[in-house]
Amino acid sequence: MSRQFGALVGLCGDKAIGGRIMVMTGGGPGIMEAVNRGACDVGAPSIGLNIDLPHEQYPNPYVTPDLCFSFRYFAMRKLHFLLRARALVAFPGGYGTIDEVFEVLTLSQTRKISPVPVILVGEEYWRRAFDPDFLMAEGTIEPEDRDLFWYAETAEEVWRDILLWYELKGEPLLPPGSADEICRPDATG
Repeated sequence: MSRQFGALVGLCGDKAIGGRIMVMTGGGPGIMEAVNRGACDVGAPSIGLNIDLPHEQYPNPYVTPDLCFSFRYFAMRKLHFLLRARALVAFPGGYGTIDEVFEVLTLSQTRKISPVPVILVGEEYWRRAFDPDFLMAEGTIEPEDRDLFWYAETAEEVWRDILLWYELKGEPLLPPGSADEICRPDATG
């Protein structure tokens, strides 16, 4: 599914209003690699913000070579993600993924950044990894903070949700009708 999502964004990226939309991942293996590979499958460039780790993490082969960047510190890497992100799509992951999700939610909640769509892919996973309803019941977050993110189950649903979020905000990402005509999920195979 993450590969299909990369392909959907890749298909539509050069049609965006106000500049290209591209897939940007941490540039590593696994789900990150699958997203970059999806973009590569449809001939679209993608960005990888790799991190130097003691485990010798190397950039995956699907990141566009000129768009592969290496960071020593997570804080700098997250800053570069946040400066460019139009949405955060979080697939199931570990501490690093959870850290990135919480960073964006915290900065959105405190209005330190303009909110972006935050979509947690796989509700069953995310409900076990973090329980916002418990936080709300405990009074540590407000009910409106629960609206800073939502869940999705398919690549098509994630992409449609991002497009709809911007459309409802009055800042459409794509020209009218282009998502239906150009960015069809069946075009990705």
